[in-house]
Parts: sequence; C-alpha cells; structure tokens
Amino acid sequence: AALGTDFTGASGRYILGTPTDGDGNNELSGVWFIDLPLAPGLDLPQLPAGWVYEGWAVIDGVPVTTGRFTDAAAADDFDGFSGDQGGPAFPGEDFIHNAPDGVDFPTDLTNATIVISVEPEVDDSPAPFALKPLVSEVADGIGDHQVQTLGTGPAAPTGTATLG
Repeated sequence: AALGTDFTGASGRYILGTPTDGDGNNELSGVWFIDLPLAPGLDLPQLPAGWVYEGWAVIDGVPVTTGRFTDAAAADDFDGFSGDQGGPAFPGEDFIHNAPDGVDFPTDLTNATIVISVEPEVDDSPAPFALKPLVSEVADGIGDHQVQTLGTGPAAPTGTATLG
C-alpha cells in the first residue's frame, strides 16, 4: 500500500449542486463530497504526516481543484471558485467564478471526471498526483443532488530500485 496506507476500504459519494450562489439554474456546476440528507461522503484512511487529500473535477481535460483536506467530515481549504453564500462543512466546490485557463464557469459537470487524489502537503502542481484512490465518471443526464458513487481509482504506481 502506498505511503503505508491501505486504501482498499476507501469509498466515496458525491452530489452535483451549487449551494454557494443561490442560483438554481446552474446546479450541475458544483461537486460536493457528501451523502444525503447531509453526511460525510468520503470514507478515507488517515494519511501519514506530509500528505493530504485533494478533490478534483476534470473538466474538458483540465483538472480543476475542489480543495485539499485531511478530514472528510470538515470543509476543505479552498473556495476560490465558489459564490459568497458559504457551502456545506464538507469537501467540495462550486465552479461559479474565477475559472482557470481552458475552462468556462459556470459549467456542466456531466461527462466530467471526479477524482480524490493523495498529494504531498507541499505541492504547487496544478494537476493531480499519481495516487488516486477514488475516481468517478459523471454520467451524462444525471440530475443535481442525486448521490453518485466514486469507484476505485487506478492502481498506485510501483517500482523497485537496484543499488549498484
């Protein structure tokens, strides 16, 4: 297991919704890792020091962060794309304002990929790290506030080193 952490029991659920802007016309432009009626949507093992989780939506091939967190039952550290009305106390993000290059907000997350990655605590990369314990393709035609399940992500990279 990567980092000495076993991800075999990791699971996740999420909804599409935009609670931070009060506009009911763009509900497919946000992702929140919650289970309804209102409970944590992620069951993840504790990471060792120096590592954090980060949520992502891959929109038209562009990875866009939802924020970094260590506790799935608390808000993450980012709300730079959200509206000003505050969101649930769980990881997630509304994609309403300040879109990064290559993406337009608000957006429609159907057909996007939702990812939970494991990241070094000190990390300036705009892309997910190689460890992705949970991944989901958002189904076309899915409605807002319908609970979706994150599946197991790709196998963690492995390797060996030979010292000569």
